[in-house]
Amino acid sequence: MNNNLYITRSFEANDFQTTEEGRIKGYAAVFNQTTLIGGYFREVIERGAFDACDLSDVFLHVNHDTRQIPLARCRSKDSTMTITIDDKGLCIDALLDIENNSEAKAVYNSVKRGDLDGMSFAFFIEEQKWENLSSKIPTRKILKFKRVNEVSIVSRPAYKGTSVSTERSEEVANAKEELLEARKELDNSKLELEKLKLKIKYSKERY
Repeated sequence: MNNNLYITRSFEANDFQTTEEGRIKGYAAVFNQTTLIGGYFREVIERGAFDACDLSDVFLHVNHDTRQIPLARCRSKDSTMTITIDDKGLCIDALLDIENNSEAKAVYNSVKRGDLDGMSFAFFIEEQKWENLSSKIPTRKILKFKRVNEVSIVSRPAYKGTSVSTERSEEVANAKEELLEARKELDNSKLELEKLKLKIKYSKERY
Protein backbone atom coordinates (compact mmCIF):
# COMPACT_ATOMS: atom_id res chain seq x y z
CA MET A 1 0.00 0.00 0.00
CA ASN A 2 1.22 3.50 -0.85
CA ASN A 3 0.90 5.44 2.42
CA ASN A 4 2.22 8.57 0.71
CA LEU A 5 -0.77 8.94 -1.60
CA TYR A 6 -2.61 12.18 -0.79
CA ILE A 7 -6.36 11.56 -0.99
CA THR A 8 -9.44 13.78 -0.75
CA ARG A 9 -13.03 12.78 -0.06
CA SER A 10 -16.16 14.96 0.11
CA PHE A 11 -19.47 14.64 1.93
CA GLU A 12 -22.80 16.37 1.51
CA ALA A 13 -23.23 18.41 4.68
CA ASN A 14 -26.96 18.28 5.31
CA ASP A 15 -26.31 19.14 8.95
CA PHE A 16 -24.18 22.24 8.41
CA GLN A 17 -24.71 24.67 11.28
CA THR A 18 -23.99 28.37 11.59
CA THR A 19 -24.28 28.51 15.35
CA GLU A 20 -23.37 32.16 15.84
CA GLU A 21 -21.96 35.04 13.83
CA GLY A 22 -18.94 33.66 12.04
CA ARG A 23 -19.09 30.12 13.43
CA ILE A 24 -19.53 27.09 11.13
CA LYS A 25 -19.94 23.50 12.26
CA GLY A 26 -20.19 20.33 10.19
CA TYR A 27 -18.84 16.85 9.44
CA ALA A 28 -15.83 16.48 7.16
CA ALA A 29 -15.97 12.66 7.34
CA VAL A 30 -18.69 10.16 8.24
CA PHE A 31 -18.30 6.60 9.54
CA ASN A 32 -19.83 3.44 8.06
CA GLN A 33 -21.10 5.09 4.89
CA THR A 34 -20.60 3.02 1.73
CA THR A 35 -19.47 5.13 -1.19
CA LEU A 36 -18.67 4.26 -4.80
CA ILE A 37 -15.30 5.79 -5.71
CA GLY A 38 -14.99 6.69 -9.39
CA GLY A 39 -16.76 3.50 -10.45
CA TYR A 40 -13.70 1.49 -9.36
CA PHE A 41 -14.42 0.43 -5.78
CA ARG A 42 -16.61 0.99 -2.75
CA GLU A 43 -15.15 2.67 0.30
CA VAL A 44 -16.14 2.63 3.97
CA ILE A 45 -14.54 4.58 6.82
CA GLU A 46 -14.57 2.28 9.83
CA ARG A 47 -15.44 3.58 13.28
CA GLY A 48 -12.19 4.22 15.16
CA ALA A 49 -10.24 5.10 12.00
CA PHE A 50 -9.26 8.49 13.45
CA ASP A 51 -8.23 7.19 16.90
CA ALA A 52 -4.47 7.49 16.29
CA CYS A 53 -4.63 10.00 13.46
CA ASP A 54 -2.38 13.07 13.42
CA LEU A 55 -4.73 16.07 13.68
CA SER A 56 -2.11 18.39 15.15
CA ASP A 57 -2.21 21.03 12.40
CA VAL A 58 -5.24 21.15 10.10
CA PHE A 59 -6.28 24.05 7.84
CA LEU A 60 -9.76 25.01 6.66
CA HIS A 61 -10.04 26.08 3.01
CA VAL A 62 -12.68 26.40 0.29
CA ASN A 63 -12.63 23.77 -2.48
CA HIS A 64 -9.13 22.64 -1.40
CA ASP A 65 -7.60 25.86 -2.73
CA THR A 66 -4.49 25.83 -0.54
CA ARG A 67 -3.06 28.80 -2.43
CA GLN A 68 -5.46 31.03 -0.53
CA ILE A 69 -5.15 32.13 3.09
CA PRO A 70 -6.91 29.53 5.29
CA LEU A 71 -10.25 30.51 6.79
CA ALA A 72 -9.39 28.78 10.08
CA ARG A 73 -6.78 26.49 11.63
CA CYS A 74 -6.71 23.75 14.24
CA ARG A 75 -3.41 23.44 16.11
CA SER A 76 -2.00 23.16 19.63
CA LYS A 77 -2.28 26.89 20.36
CA ASP A 78 -4.21 29.90 19.06
CA SER A 79 -6.66 27.65 17.24
CA THR A 80 -9.62 29.10 15.37
CA MET A 81 -11.05 25.65 14.66
CA THR A 82 -11.67 22.59 16.82
CA ILE A 83 -11.87 19.01 15.56
CA THR A 84 -13.73 16.33 17.47
CA ILE A 85 -14.37 12.66 16.75
CA ASP A 86 -17.78 11.36 17.79
CA ASP A 87 -20.05 8.42 16.92
CA LYS A 88 -20.87 9.93 13.53
CA GLY A 89 -17.44 10.96 12.31
CA LEU A 90 -14.98 13.85 12.18
CA CYS A 91 -16.65 17.13 13.14
CA ILE A 92 -15.18 20.59 12.69
CA ASP A 93 -16.21 23.77 14.51
CA ALA A 94 -14.60 26.84 12.95
CA LEU A 95 -14.76 30.50 13.88
CA LEU A 96 -14.38 32.64 10.75
CA ASP A 97 -13.13 36.21 10.88
CA ILE A 98 -16.09 37.73 9.06
CA GLU A 99 -15.30 41.24 10.28
CA ASN A 100 -11.84 41.50 8.74
CA ASN A 101 -11.85 38.85 6.00
CA SER A 102 -14.26 39.46 3.11
CA GLU A 103 -13.83 35.92 1.77
CA ALA A 104 -14.62 34.45 5.19
CA LYS A 105 -17.78 36.56 5.35
CA ALA A 106 -18.83 35.46 1.85
CA VAL A 107 -18.24 31.80 2.72
CA TYR A 108 -20.17 32.10 5.98
CA ASN A 109 -23.16 33.70 4.22
CA SER A 110 -23.06 31.08 1.44
CA VAL A 111 -23.14 28.26 3.99
CA LYS A 112 -25.95 29.98 5.87
CA ARG A 113 -27.99 30.25 2.65
CA GLY A 114 -27.18 26.69 1.62
CA ASP A 115 -25.20 27.64 -1.49
CA LEU A 116 -22.16 25.83 -0.10
CA ASP A 117 -23.40 22.46 1.12
CA GLY A 118 -20.44 20.12 1.28
CA MET A 119 -17.44 19.24 3.43
CA SER A 120 -14.27 17.52 2.30
CA PHE A 121 -11.03 16.37 3.89
CA ALA A 122 -7.54 15.51 2.63
CA PHE A 123 -5.71 12.63 4.25
CA PHE A 124 -3.11 9.86 4.24
CA ILE A 125 -4.04 6.26 5.11
CA GLU A 126 -2.20 4.18 7.70
CA GLU A 127 -4.15 0.91 7.48
CA GLN A 128 -6.79 -0.44 5.12
CA LYS A 129 -8.49 -3.71 4.25
CA TRP A 130 -9.65 -4.77 0.81
CA GLU A 131 -12.54 -7.18 0.31
CA ASN A 132 -13.56 -9.04 -2.87
CA LEU A 133 -10.58 -7.71 -4.83
CA SER A 134 -11.20 -10.17 -7.64
CA SER A 135 -14.72 -8.81 -8.21
CA LYS A 136 -15.54 -6.00 -10.62
CA ILE A 137 -16.15 -3.51 -7.80
CA PRO A 138 -14.32 -4.49 -4.60
CA THR A 139 -14.65 -2.76 -1.22
CA ARG A 140 -11.96 -0.90 0.68
CA LYS A 141 -12.38 -0.40 4.42
CA ILE A 142 -10.25 2.35 5.90
CA LEU A 143 -9.19 1.11 9.34
CA LYS A 144 -6.69 3.79 10.37
CA PHE A 145 -5.88 7.25 9.06
CA LYS A 146 -2.28 8.42 9.31
CA ARG A 147 -2.81 12.15 9.01
CA VAL A 148 -5.40 14.77 8.05
CA ASN A 149 -3.82 17.89 6.58
CA GLU A 150 -6.79 19.93 5.54
CA VAL A 151 -10.57 20.18 5.51
CA SER A 152 -12.57 22.19 3.01
CA ILE A 153 -15.99 23.63 2.49
CA VAL A 154 -16.94 22.63 -1.04
CA SER A 155 -19.46 23.93 -3.52
CA ARG A 156 -20.04 20.64 -5.33
CA PRO A 157 -19.70 17.71 -2.94
CA ALA A 158 -18.66 14.72 -4.99
CA TYR A 159 -19.31 12.28 -2.17
CA LYS A 160 -23.03 12.51 -1.43
CA GLY A 161 -23.13 9.22 0.38
CA THR A 162 -23.18 7.28 -2.88
CA SER A 163 -20.46 8.18 -5.36
CA VAL A 164 -17.45 10.25 -6.29
CA SER A 165 -18.18 12.06 -9.52
CA THR A 166 -16.07 11.50 -12.63
CA GLU A 167 -15.81 15.29 -12.84
CA ARG A 168 -13.26 15.14 -10.01
CA SER A 169 -10.56 13.73 -12.30
CA GLU A 170 -7.75 13.72 -9.73
CA GLU A 171 -9.77 11.70 -7.22
CA VAL A 172 -10.82 9.24 -9.91
CA ALA A 173 -7.23 8.85 -11.15
CA ASN A 174 -6.07 8.20 -7.60
CA ALA A 175 -8.87 5.67 -7.12
CA LYS A 176 -7.73 3.76 -10.20
CA GLU A 177 -4.11 3.81 -8.98
CA GLU A 178 -5.11 2.57 -5.52
CA LEU A 179 -7.14 -0.32 -6.94
CA LEU A 180 -4.40 -1.35 -9.38
CA GLU A 181 -1.86 -1.37 -6.56
CA ALA A 182 -4.12 -3.44 -4.31
CA ARG A 183 -4.74 -6.00 -7.06
CA LYS A 184 -1.02 -6.16 -7.82
CA GLU A 185 -0.31 -6.92 -4.15
CA LEU A 186 -2.97 -9.63 -4.22
CA ASP A 187 -1.42 -11.21 -7.34
CA ASN A 188 2.02 -11.14 -5.72
CA SER A 189 0.62 -12.81 -2.60
CA LYS A 190 -0.99 -15.54 -4.72
CA LEU A 191 2.29 -16.06 -6.57
CA GLU A 192 4.23 -16.41 -3.31
CA LEU A 193 1.63 -18.87 -2.03
CA GLU A 194 1.97 -21.01 -5.15
CA LYS A 195 5.76 -20.98 -4.80
CA LEU A 196 5.43 -22.11 -1.20
CA LYS A 197 3.06 -24.93 -2.18
CA LEU A 198 5.48 -26.13 -4.86
CA LYS A 199 8.37 -25.99 -2.40
CA ILE A 200 6.45 -28.08 0.15
CA LYS A 201 5.39 -30.55 -2.54
CA TYR A 202 8.98 -30.89 -3.77
CA SER A 203 10.24 -31.45 -0.23
CA LYS A 204 7.69 -34.22 0.38
CA GLU A 205 8.51 -35.95 -2.91
CA ARG A 206 12.23 -35.74 -2.17
CA TYR A 207 11.94 -37.38 1.23
